[in-house]
Amino acid sequence: MTASFDLARGGRWTSLSGGGREWLWSRPDPARFEVVPGSEFVDVGGLEECVPTVRGLPDHGDAWSRPWTGYPAQSMVSCDNFDLVRTISNEAGAIVATYRLSADPGFRFLWAGHALLDLGEKARLIAPYGTPVRIFPEAAPLLGPAWPDGAPYLDGYWPAPFGLELDRFGPDDGTAVGAVLGCGAVRVEDQTDALDLRLEAPPDVPIGTALWRNLGGFPEKAPYRSVGVEPMLGAVFNLAEAGPDEAAVIPSSGELTWRLVVAAERMR
Repeated sequence: MTASFDLARGGRWTSLSGGGREWLWSRPDPARFEVVPGSEFVDVGGLEECVPTVRGLPDHGDAWSRPWTGYPAQSMVSCDNFDLVRTISNEAGAIVATYRLSADPGFRFLWAGHALLDLGEKARLIAPYGTPVRIFPEAAPLLGPAWPDGAPYLDGYWPAPFGLELDRFGPDDGTAVGAVLGCGAVRVEDQTDALDLRLEAPPDVPIGTALWRNLGGFPEKAPYRSVGVEPMLGAVFNLAEAGPDEAAVIPSSGELTWRLVVAAERMR
């Protein structure tokens, strides 16, 4: 596999190519050239580094809106409360991104490799059957009275929590659902192509995979299709809503390291 990056604009992954295809989806938006730290998120696709939160403030975190320094093989970003270093290597044909976040001991954060993928209507997401999956309020209109008033999320099981078949993407139907799977390794199959994503972290760090299945349901004024499969540290989208065991925590050493491994193949 090969990857390309835009260090000047948030360190965004602009290309992830392997197995005979480009995997990342993108869209033009000139507003991305004007962002500053604290800006509302401007979605141009690719893979964004969302840290220390995904939802909440700052919107999609504090790293995507800042210039990174260094080179594609090793780059870094300095934010108000932390520094993040990303090292890119290739192991047996897979892309390996190694991250090191430095901050004061006790600093809590979420991280998501916010990958928006270019997938067809027959694509599916494969995770172990029965994996715990948390769905968020975008799903409330699909569940009707089954969604309790004011509930921040509901916990179910993969692949169809509360009857929602989240493993299938399908055609645009005007819906958008956000979810977090309680596993750090998933596979995306799009007819003859497959993409494997695996997250490796210390055993005391909560890991998962966020799913953003937007089939033309977001944003409200000018919706478009976008599918996010996002390895993450943490169990919720908003750091402010994370319980004691639902976010990563910087240990006494002052730094935490984790790895994202991405591989692709053509199955036949």
